[in-house]
Amino acid sequence: MQKEFEMSMMGELSFFLGLQIKQSKEGIFLCQSKYCKEILKKFEMENCKAATTPMSTNYYMSVDEAGTVVDQTKHRGLISSLLYLTASRPDIMFIVCLCARLQSSSRESHFKAAKRILKYLKGTTFVGLWYPSHSPIHLVGYSDSDFAGCKLDRKSTSGTCHLPDSSLISWLCQKSKQNIPKHPKNLSSSNQGEIVENEALMEPNL
Repeated sequence: MQKEFEMSMMGELSFFLGLQIKQSKEGIFLCQSKYCKEILKKFEMENCKAATTPMSTNYYMSVDEAGTVVDQTKHRGLISSLLYLTASRPDIMFIVCLCARLQSSSRESHFKAAKRILKYLKGTTFVGLWYPSHSPIHLVGYSDSDFAGCKLDRKSTSGTCHLPDSSLISWLCQKSKQNIPKHPKNLSSSNQGEIVENEALMEPNL
């Protein structure tokens, strides 16, 4: 490429679009701790009390039409910032995507849920992805679904991840396009296909 384009060596890559890269003989570590601190400071949460989880286990997010309306611009800005953080933080992807679904009609309860994520980030600022230099290539895939977990439209939210040995390389959190009928025996062919696909991911034949 140096023959075709004018290039200059800037040294070993350590920072790219908010993503911090630390390289060593043992492997590569990716994180967004600097960006995470900037988010906490931007939304005045740098001195908040840290939370151990990004959301409560018994929490259910609803439309909450009777709730108090909050600043739409501020709430959407927070969601956008959190979505970019999922580039290296799959542990917050589910709740961030859940908050993003209701950002068009933001209520105080929705904003509190998003701030709970910031409290979790306060205590996990330096969490990231580790890729060891010497690890066997054994691809494993996992999948799970909450099966009609959304009470508004009875749609499922599924999540998948893939790891060659112990290094996470891809992850996904997606809401189903079709709702699940109240009686499972009446599942359509497309719903059955989703279940079969999930089972195949959980038990890879490699």
